[in-house]
Amino acid sequence: MKDYDDTTAFLGQWGPFQQIVFFLLCASIFPNGFGAFSLVYLTDIPSHHCLVPEVNLTKDWQEGIIPVKVVNGKEELSRCSRYRLDVVRNLSAQGYIPGRDVNLTDLEQEDCVDGWSYSTDIYQSTIVSEFDLVCSEQWKQPFTSTVYFLGVLVGSFLSGQLSDRFGRKPVLFATMAVQTFFTFVEIFSTSWTVFSILLFISGLGQISNYVSAFVLGTEILTGNVRVLFSSMGVCLAFAFGYMMLPLFAYFLRDWRSLLLALSVPGLLYLPLWWFVPESPRWLLSQGRVEEAETIVRDAAKRNQVQAPEVIFDNYNVQTETHPKEHYNIFSLIWTRNIRNTTVILCMVLSAGYFGLSLNTSRLHANPYISCFISAAVEVPAYISSWLALRYLPRRLSVICILLLGGVSLYLIQLVPQNLSVALEMLGKFAITTGTALLFAYTAELYPTMLRNTATGTCTTLLLPFYLPYIILGTLAVVSSFASFFLPESFGRPLPQTIQQMHQRGRQKVET
Repeated sequence: MKDYDDTTAFLGQWGPFQQIVFFLLCASIFPNGFGAFSLVYLTDIPSHHCLVPEVNLTKDWQEGIIPVKVVNGKEELSRCSRYRLDVVRNLSAQGYIPGRDVNLTDLEQEDCVDGWSYSTDIYQSTIVSEFDLVCSEQWKQPFTSTVYFLGVLVGSFLSGQLSDRFGRKPVLFATMAVQTFFTFVEIFSTSWTVFSILLFISGLGQISNYVSAFVLGTEILTGNVRVLFSSMGVCLAFAFGYMMLPLFAYFLRDWRSLLLALSVPGLLYLPLWWFVPESPRWLLSQGRVEEAETIVRDAAKRNQVQAPEVIFDNYNVQTETHPKEHYNIFSLIWTRNIRNTTVILCMVLSAGYFGLSLNTSRLHANPYISCFISAAVEVPAYISSWLALRYLPRRLSVICILLLGGVSLYLIQLVPQNLSVALEMLGKFAITTGTALLFAYTAELYPTMLRNTATGTCTTLLLPFYLPYIILGTLAVVSSFASFFLPESFGRPLPQTIQQMHQRGRQKVET
């Protein structure tokens, strides 16, 4: 069977058809950038203390009713207790002055029975201030992020298999619709439980949308344009969306207004259904040769080139001699070659991109500056990944960049504070570059009928948690050594069948 890239070489690599696919798929990634890290603002904890109802207290007691505690060497108002209101009211009525006539350490304290007062210096409101996720309920604040990324995990796991079974295009637009609709519906949440359920469902479409668009573009585009798309194209679209997030959050400091602004752009992408084609590679893998030819002939018409009379002349024979099979998650562990590749890629992709991004988004006292810096670091990272994919072997690139990231994260514990920030950013740069390389690497290793399943499954292990840098560094170093055992894909066509993937695996063993 002739290679797909050779069969469609008459189209060229950068005609109007490829340009439309390239830019529209990149545009579909843009909302993922600000959606993935919106929790940095939605779940941030404003300064707060116990609410004091409007009762007849002297000015001294109004200022002194909240105990002062020393936290990390600094004095600050207690967040979860106050002096008993009935006692303070009696002392105020008798004219006693706190600190002079009354020893405050002897006064009995009580919980914030009337609720809390939240600072509006940075935010008008977050879900923390809306649903009082503080003190005894504070565990819900970090758990909210866990719920969201569990949705991302489940979505990535399921959407890959659905895409390989029903097509790239339907799953892409279905996940875009899920992400957009449920992000909007979150605005109407009346409790933390309702918000968390809706957040989980919106998470189903987050990375699923990204992976579907990534695989669709990787399969339609060819040659250097495919390398450009799978590195700088989709990745820079994600980074620009990420950089837009702090701008949205700065001007929209109420969590409901922010969610509304983040959901509206998704509506603009749904009409793209009529402009983005299905993957001809996937159609061929399903035996739908006529549909694949129709798409390629339309591409030839747009590119103003002459298509051969018969484009896929030997694919019908291939379909008849090898009846269509349905593949699933278990296909990734069927044989030794595929199983080894899957296990290693799952290990390598767990190097902690999301955990590191969430950490670096909180480096600066100003959350808007922190988030922007964390996003801006990704731009040179994705440019570096494109250069590596364009000119260097995959294994060498992944091993070197993950080692750089791991060593940087190790050294953070050993240097002064001013240098540790620079090392954190270097580590973020390296891990981001490595993650971009590995997305492209994964798509190049697996055949068409397993490509989306493999990419989605391996993506489920992108750790979204606030892990210590020593653990993230260890993951990166171990992953770099594990990458040595992956097959090389540099300069080779995308495998169309399981047999082609096996041949590549055997070549690795022989070398």
